[in-house]
Amino acid sequence: MRTVLAVDGGNSKTDVALVGEDGSVLAEGRGAAFEPQSVGVGAAVDVIGDALRLLDPDLTPPFADHVAAYLAGADLPVEEEAIRDEIAAREYGRDVVVGNDTFALLRAGASGPAGVAVVCGAGINAVGVSPTGEVARYPALGRLTGDWGGGMGLGEETLWHAVRAEDGRGPATALDRAVREHFGARTVEDVALGIHFGDLPGFRLNELVPVLMAVAATGDAVARSILVRMADEVTVMAVVALRRLDLLDTPMEVVLGGGVLTARDPLLSELIERRFAEQAPQAKLIVADVPPIMGAALLGLDALGATEEAKAHLRAYFHTLT
Repeated sequence: MRTVLAVDGGNSKTDVALVGEDGSVLAEGRGAAFEPQSVGVGAAVDVIGDALRLLDPDLTPPFADHVAAYLAGADLPVEEEAIRDEIAAREYGRDVVVGNDTFALLRAGASGPAGVAVVCGAGINAVGVSPTGEVARYPALGRLTGDWGGGMGLGEETLWHAVRAEDGRGPATALDRAVREHFGARTVEDVALGIHFGDLPGFRLNELVPVLMAVAATGDAVARSILVRMADEVTVMAVVALRRLDLLDTPMEVVLGGGVLTARDPLLSELIERRFAEQAPQAKLIVADVPPIMGAALLGLDALGATEEAKAHLRAYFHTLT
């Protein structure tokens, strides 16, 4: 039986799964973060091998017939190619496909390979795949390429408004008190200085997302305005992808994933649904309820030409875990 090595590499961890062509999950593991931009491509790919050896120290390449690696650090085709070449050189599998992790989210949440996916985790990204295989995507390099939002973006925006409310440059908002209380700080400025001097890790800005949502739920105008902008960004990324693929007037699944969206905040969800009803009424919104590693595995099974029964078997396995 042929096998797939599925990889979902993210900013906080790397999940791996060995999957049989019949859809059976033979082994699963988890390794460190996949961060090629900060540690280099070689060290990042080492994480995949390390995760597999945690499953079985005696495992040696090739680990599978096909490697389906969908990774947060593969934002551009040239980056995908560099990672693919590194995996291929190590002979992790006889055949290797590398893509951005948003493709895995799409395959995990949609009923088939086609559709649009928007991920809003630490950052934000979106991809679209047409029924005939055309792809729409974004560079997703943050503000440099026009992106706004995600957990870090929302955290920064929350802190920005809180600081300005505290010192008088901006309108009053309950965010200043909420930020102080969350970090146990005397002032919001102390929080900002803590991040500046490294006493407070910058990644902790992600913690302000639920704080923001809680304040917005009270009707706070500033907090609500941030979520309104987030809803606008999620919608426009999907709508533009659909338009590029000439699918805006075609019934199409739009998968939403990442911690910001899977939190299912009532206000943010309502805002997104309203905008899609206005701008893309043919879209069917799906909030992903399974891990992206399932999407990587399904894409691997697609590459092997596995049966629909095998794919259903794989889906059933992961649904039992949620």
